[in-house]
Amino acid sequence: MTSFHFCSVLQFKPRGCVEEQLPAGGNVGMPTLFSMNQLCKFCDVELTSCSGTGTCVSNCSITSICTDRVEVCVSIWRKNETDLSLETLCHNPSKPLYGVMLDDYNSSTCVMKKKNTTSGMAEICSCRDVEECNDKVLFIPVVDPTPDDALLSVILVSLLPLLTMGVVVAGMFYWYRAYRQRVSQEWERSAKKRKTKAGGLDCDACAIMMDDDGSDSSSTHANHLNHNTEPLPIELDMLVGKGRFAQVYKAKLKQTTSDQFETVAVKIFPYEEYASWKNEKDIFSYMDLRHENIVHFLTAEERKVEKQYWLITAFHPRGNLQEHLTRHVISWEELQVLGLSLARGVAHLHSDRLLCGRPKVPIVHRDLKSSNILVKNDLTLCLCDFGLGLRLDSTLSVDDLANSGQVGTARYMAPEVLEARLNLENMESFKQTDIYSMALVLWEMTSRCEAVGEVKEYEPAYGSKVREHPCVESMKDSVLRDRGRPEIPDTWLRHKGLAQICGTIMECWDHDPEARLTALCVAERILELEDEMDKLSSRSSSAEKIPAELKIPMEVGIPGEEVKISQIQDVSAADSSVSDEK
Repeated sequence: MTSFHFCSVLQFKPRGCVEEQLPAGGNVGMPTLFSMNQLCKFCDVELTSCSGTGTCVSNCSITSICTDRVEVCVSIWRKNETDLSLETLCHNPSKPLYGVMLDDYNSSTCVMKKKNTTSGMAEICSCRDVEECNDKVLFIPVVDPTPDDALLSVILVSLLPLLTMGVVVAGMFYWYRAYRQRVSQEWERSAKKRKTKAGGLDCDACAIMMDDDGSDSSSTHANHLNHNTEPLPIELDMLVGKGRFAQVYKAKLKQTTSDQFETVAVKIFPYEEYASWKNEKDIFSYMDLRHENIVHFLTAEERKVEKQYWLITAFHPRGNLQEHLTRHVISWEELQVLGLSLARGVAHLHSDRLLCGRPKVPIVHRDLKSSNILVKNDLTLCLCDFGLGLRLDSTLSVDDLANSGQVGTARYMAPEVLEARLNLENMESFKQTDIYSMALVLWEMTSRCEAVGEVKEYEPAYGSKVREHPCVESMKDSVLRDRGRPEIPDTWLRHKGLAQICGTIMECWDHDPEARLTALCVAERILELEDEMDKLSSRSSSAEKIPAELKIPMEVGIPGEEVKISQIQDVSAADSSVSDEK
């Protein structure tokens, strides 16, 4: 084998040289060798007289065969304050050159383009397939727009927003027309089905009835069902509840010509209670109210023939919380589930933002009590009866809030509501009244938990201390004058989890509204209980393995023999009475 150097034959620059091994005595034609790699001018940087206009020649005296077959010819023209230069070289276009990528190397002509390189502004061209194609470079002149072209450009730019807006408006109008037509056709079809024997509910109505636990009714279109059409085919079954303003029935919503139906709850208001029906309907119609711990609303109807107003919601066969606690003793685990779902429902009402971060109007219930809370099949709770609910819209004035009146059930009224001293300047004060009522409901649930020891018959908050249906004046004596609260026996505090629940309850029914916890804080505390109880359980298991003589007594931060819970309440009552006298 003999070594053949192209650089020595053609006086090529070493940087672009390639070395080929040829057979001894071999005779290879030069054109065959040249076709393997690109032949380019390769002078690095040289001064040039090229002014950057028209066509220029590099005047480079060095020609090189590129090292790699993929390399192309490149010329770079630069201008600085003192001189002009032209650089010629080979380069792989898949790699950056002075910080820029070559994009025109498939051309056989080297046409200059202005680029912002790492060494400043320059004009670069690249080419291939023609020998020394980077020797002759072409500068394309920049043509200034004529005055007419400039005016036309200004007009087009000015009209662009108007044209875009026109297209958007036309698109929205077309979509609205198509949507209205589709909805109209769907309702016409569903109306025809209901009028004929072969008909049942349309697909939207059928979809509203079942939830995960098999007892809820829910629908994407729930708040839009049947507002302007004939009444739904509902057959009242039995009376399940009666309140001040309305009666609640278990009812059957027919679906097909067969005996199939879905069970719903129908709350019926007489004609004279229109205001209460409308307020609850408006609260339910607020789409952001929807939550797993708020009863699912289907639709509202004005039954002119019967002279009644109807609200149709999900039906829960377990009934309300008061009935459930009356019939059942609950476990410690059930207390946590019930308490957590109650706190989450109230927290969702009170929140001013959804989980996704979108703003939401806070709502206060203003009549929270165990009979206004339903028990679902999975033993979670959902709030119902929003007849006294209030949306805390930022547009409400102090006069609007003052006209809302002293509302609620006297037994569950917060001290500031009983005393008619609610701070109307602060909308948070309305939420704090719900927290007080929620504390009483938590106490009722705790009193029926088997973890307290001896479980007594169910009693509502304040039990026999007041009449069955106490008036406001009677509750004032117990809550304001005596500073009384439902009793928390010392035996409840022997269970570490219950002790924390009781501490939370006491903070929520504090006489000072601003000292009360938020519903979200209550939910977080109950969530933490499970982890804490698991840790305590594992510690106690470990302690049993330690010999008795090595065990060290542990103090638990719970009021015990030294400070009884009744003493804490007495001290609080004494402090409160002193502040009143002042």
